[in-house]
This record gives sequence, structure tokens and C-alpha cells, in this order.
Amino acid sequence: MRKKRVLVLFAQEWDKLALSDPGLAAQYEFFHAGFDLFRFPDNLRLFSFNVRRAIDRWVVWARRSGVEAVISPNEQFGVLIAAVIARRLGLPGPDPKAVLVAQHKYYARRALSADMPEVNPAFGVFPHPFRDADIPLPFPFFAKPVKATFSVLARYVDALSDLRRHFRFQPFEHYVVRRLLRPFNDLLAEHGGFAIDAHHLLAEGVVEGLQVNVDGYVDRGRIQILGIVDELMYPGTHAFNRFEYPSSLPEEVQARLRTVAKRAVQAIGFNHGLFNVELAYDPRHGTIRVIEINPRVASQFVTLYEWAEGIKLYPLMLDLALGRTPELARQLPANGCAASFVLRSFDGRPIRPAPDTARVARVQARHPDARVMLYLKRGAELAREMKWLGSHRYAIVNVSGRNRDDLYARYRDIRGLLGFERHIEPEPAPLWRPDAGPASGDAVPSFGG
Repeated sequence: MRKKRVLVLFAQEWDKLALSDPGLAAQYEFFHAGFDLFRFPDNLRLFSFNVRRAIDRWVVWARRSGVEAVISPNEQFGVLIAAVIARRLGLPGPDPKAVLVAQHKYYARRALSADMPEVNPAFGVFPHPFRDADIPLPFPFFAKPVKATFSVLARYVDALSDLRRHFRFQPFEHYVVRRLLRPFNDLLAEHGGFAIDAHHLLAEGVVEGLQVNVDGYVDRGRIQILGIVDELMYPGTHAFNRFEYPSSLPEEVQARLRTVAKRAVQAIGFNHGLFNVELAYDPRHGTIRVIEINPRVASQFVTLYEWAEGIKLYPLMLDLALGRTPELARQLPANGCAASFVLRSFDGRPIRPAPDTARVARVQARHPDARVMLYLKRGAELAREMKWLGSHRYAIVNVSGRNRDDLYARYRDIRGLLGFERHIEPEPAPLWRPDAGPASGDAVPSFGG
């Protein structure tokens, strides 16, 4: 049987790991294009990247090579470019305009306001750079770029001075931001109805609640929810500490979250492909708010679904890209729960000592099914991440367990094997406890990326 030819755009570490599965290699021939924004020196290609020329070149190559599907889980560039290329090649994929709406936080809010205003906080848009008169909401509020990834530059601000300080860039930072936004702006200009480009900021009223991620897919307009992941923050911050699956929220709450996620996806016109919707549930008032809609798979969560549910999301993504109705043939999972732990430092110092190959090998030997990704930075790169995110993410550990106690025991063992003693210990409590309400007490302010 001839292998299906698939163009993969802007694959990153989680994608490459999943696509290296021997079962996929037997069925598909993958061709990679694009670059990794988070890996040096690959990310230097950003400064010469022209999205229109790249799309033209990849379309010509794909036609000549007999490419039958285009995929990308990459939020910054890949998912939008993949939608445009699939449309030009006549291949299955989402409407590029729906991807633009989802990724442009202001237009996503407008779409939600038209169809389901009850899930929206107060919001308004203003340019960058801005004047005092441009600020659309009273302080405090959350400020974020209308186009960003991984909560970059999203920040709670309680005064004009705070807002100005946070969005004051050095010349090189300003240049980097403009290069990051240029591909999106170029494609935005090619589609009608978008008067507000990516050089704008969004102000949002404070959203309070317990944060979750609802994952699913759309098959030619038919929406299917896969599951709900609990998202927990480091105490006193808005930085992700860990993601746990399955959700600990009551089933009646989860049913409401699934309904809101489906309506949100319909509101932006997303009609084909994997998605995830970040929501906040406030147990004090029973309200649900949409934080953001991402028109892609959450690559970091793929192993969570495989370990806890037996669902493999990359085969599902490939089925959709080829126009095949996915078959959710669940394999017997090895464990009943799984989590993705995000190790962060808040002091701005490099992680020393960095784990050597011997430490990583010990982790692999003792926990062969776990996944560890290292993001060790220093110098200007570290300083920029601290400014833009407020913390430094230096590792991610994905692991499963028979139950939560087993899960956390395995995580702590991995952390010890890596030598990460500076990591802030997460409280081993779920997002929701029926006997005591939310694990953190009162609902806390939250926001998306």
C-alpha cells in the first residue's frame, strides 16, 4: 500500500515525537517545512521569513509531490498557513477566515458577543503604541496582544503606569514583535472584513474561576468533544503549573462546559479540524466564560489522552486532513489519569546545574513511558522570556498514574532524578474537591494565552 504524503508545517518537539511513532511511519510519508520559534538557531529564520513567498513555494512543491494532506498544530504560524495551503490545493481543512477570527482575540470576542454574549467579559481594543485616551476599559483589567501565543505579554494591569511599563519595548524587542506579527498581518490583509490588524492590544474585564481546556474536533461541521483538562496555576500567579486529565469537576458542570465549547466553535465559523477552548468556571456564581478558542490540537496534551483514554490524537488529525471520518477506536489505557507538569522559575536566574545526559537516561530507564522536554535558557533569551511571560519555563514533564497518588509519586521521582530541587512543589490537590469546593478556596482571576 502506498503511503499517504503529508506536508507538516512548523513542527515542534511534541509534534516530532508523536509523528515518529512506527505505526504512523508505516502509513504516512511526512515532509516537514517551516522552523521552530523556540529553538536556536532555527528561530533565526524568523527574520527573513516572508509568508506569501513561503506559501507560494510550498503550494507549488506540494502539487508536484502529490501531497494529499497538510497539517500543523503550531499556533503562531502553522495552523493558519496550513489552512491557506489546503484551501489552495483543494484539500480538506478549516476555513482560513475562521482561523483568523479564532487567533485574533478581538474578532473572536466580537463573534462571541454576537452569538453568546453571556460568556464574554467586558472588552475593548486599542492600538500599540497607545495614548491615555485610547484605553477602552477602567482599571484593573487584563491586557494582551490581539495575536499572541502561550500567554506571551498577557498581564493583569491595575494602573496606566503598569500598562505602559509592561508594553514598553527595547528596539530589538520591538523588532522581534513586528517580525512575529508580520505573517499574520499579511494574511489578515488578504481576507476582507478585518480593519484591526495585529498591532493592537485587547483589554478584558477580569475573569474569575477555575480554568479548564475543552478538546474536540469538527468533521465537516459536525462537532465532537473529546475531553476536559483541568488547568492549575502556581499559587498567587497566572502561570500554568500543571494540566490534569480527566477533569475533577462534577459531571453536570462538565456537561455545561462541553455545550459552551461547542457553541463557541460554531460562533467563529470553525468547520473542520481539531480545536481546544479554554474556559473559566466560577463555582460561586455558576457562570462560565470563554477565555480563548484555539483552532488546533493542544500538542502538550496528546499523551494525556493516549494514556488515560486510549485516544491517539495525531491519527485523528491525519484522518481529518485526508477527509476521512475519524474512528475513535480507543485502545486499552495503561493508567486512569495523567498530567503535564510545567516547571518554572520566577527569579530570572538560569537553572544550574542543568541535567546532563546521564540524568535524563536514568529518567528514561525508570519511567520509559514518561515524556520530558527541557527548555534551558540564559542571557538575553532568558531575560526576554521573564519580561514577556513573568516566569521562565525550563521543563515539562508528562506522566501518568494508576491514580493521583501514583501520578504524583512518579512525577516527584522524575523531578528528583533530573535534579530540579528549585522547583516549587505543587499542592497535590485536584482543581475541584466535592467536600471542600475548589482546591484553592475562592475562585481566582484567570486568563488565556
